[in-house]
Amino acid sequence: NEDRERAWRASRETKLETIPNCEACAKPTPEEVRGWAQSFDKLMKSPAGRNVFREFLRTEYSEENMLFWLACEELKNECNKHTIDEKARMIYEDYISILSPKEVSLDSRVREVINRKMQEPSSHTFDDAQLQIYTLMHRDSYPRFLNSAIYKSLLQSVSRSSSES
Repeated sequence: NEDRERAWRASRETKLETIPNCEACAKPTPEEVRGWAQSFDKLMKSPAGRNVFREFLRTEYSEENMLFWLACEELKNECNKHTIDEKARMIYEDYISILSPKEVSLDSRVREVINRKMQEPSSHTFDDAQLQIYTLMHRDSYPRFLNSAIYKSLLQSVSRSSSES
């Protein structure tokens, strides 16, 4: 039993390590970077925007919100039942479980819904939780992001490089 558990943990750790530190994306245009200040949705729809916002969240010790949101997006695109079950359990253990160091902040109603849905996980098991975290990032972190040195220096550097070309 111990050997099986050790092997499971090892395979799980390697799976988590394959999640890229940041999404691959092209350098954002000045228009794109300015657009992020107009709308949180524009920021979240842009891979480059999510990367920069994630860097900011890391400085606020709340990167798990973005990681959870991305994991839910990935789960929604999954069709294979076995993979859905596996990914849902990993998301639960990594972000929902009160034992997780990366636990996201959810209200008790949403937690209860997830606990019920985990009996038969689907690609939409975490929809309510994902919306709650999206709203939290939008209301709480996004305004600070727009005033952050990270965003302002990026805006300055893309504006400078576009005026030089």
